[in-house]
Amino acid sequence: RAGPHAMNLKHPDRRRCLGSLLAAAWGLAGLSGLAAASSATAAPPPPAWQPRRPITLWVPWAAGGATDLTLRLLAELAGQRLGQRIVIENRGGAGGTLAMPVLAQAAPDGYTLAQMPQTVFRAPWTHKLAWDPIRDTTPVIQVSGVTFGMVVPTDSPLTSVEAMLQWARTRPGQLTIATNGVGTTPHVVLDEWLGKLGLGFIHVPYKGVAEQMLAVASGQVMVGVGSNGFAPYVESGRVRLLATLAARRSPRWKDVPTLSELGHGIVATSPYGIAGPKGLAPEVVQTLHDAFRAAMLEPAHLAELAKYDQELAYLGPQDYGLVMQKAYEAERRTVERLGLAAGGR
Repeated sequence: RAGPHAMNLKHPDRRRCLGSLLAAAWGLAGLSGLAAASSATAAPPPPAWQPRRPITLWVPWAAGGATDLTLRLLAELAGQRLGQRIVIENRGGAGGTLAMPVLAQAAPDGYTLAQMPQTVFRAPWTHKLAWDPIRDTTPVIQVSGVTFGMVVPTDSPLTSVEAMLQWARTRPGQLTIATNGVGTTPHVVLDEWLGKLGLGFIHVPYKGVAEQMLAVASGQVMVGVGSNGFAPYVESGRVRLLATLAARRSPRWKDVPTLSELGHGIVATSPYGIAGPKGLAPEVVQTLHDAFRAAMLEPAHLAELAKYDQELAYLGPQDYGLVMQKAYEAERRTVERLGLAAGGR
């Protein structure tokens, strides 16, 4: 038997009251569920800036090299995210610095970008230039980095680094060595290293690694020191890798020593990223960064980097900007130490 406070559901008014309460409760639950579902399925808000025409990415190396090929794929993937093409323009020469004048004069509208190799932070300390890699740029993203290696033609009698050095000792000033340009990291490293050993060499600069490797493979030069765009040439047997300039041995070429472990104390790497002109608006930087960041993580891009023994070295705009400033100051110290600033700053 029901207690004294139980509701008598047989009474019509009480039945109507309970029905109204249940309907209200179900209505609130339904609205809550719809809100949750709407929140879960709502598309993210569109970016504050969207490009309305193709974007140009300037690559300061000749077409066909590792940096050119990996950036072409990255640009294609990022362009898909942006809904606009990113067109690669090559401007090789001058040690990878020829995109900077373009960037320095471009409008800060998001439609002009450039790759920033290590040489752009060195060149202003060795030459009087109208542009500045910090003052005239807006950092967007750091992408990856290259290490370097020393290669010779497959049939070369120079079968080791020591054999190369011994040849140079017995034939002063006759050793021909190709790099990917005047003032590049390989060029600076060779000048310092062989200079300390008292060995002269004939420097043969090229506009990029692709041209350089063809020259080595065909025997036009005796030795080539360049970025890890040499990988396909080593894999195909067109050149032989004597040593790398990395901190540790490459997992791909476990039998190839580093110059450091051979006792020469040399480790050289060259990170790179993408920047826009000075004054790029934050919302433009964010849109570009997000597109390139997503593209970097695509399996196709990671596989392309792996062809050249490269890995991601991601940094966002703020962190990349700090790294750029540190690189600029570090290059100043290097140039001063090597006495390369004569006639420059």
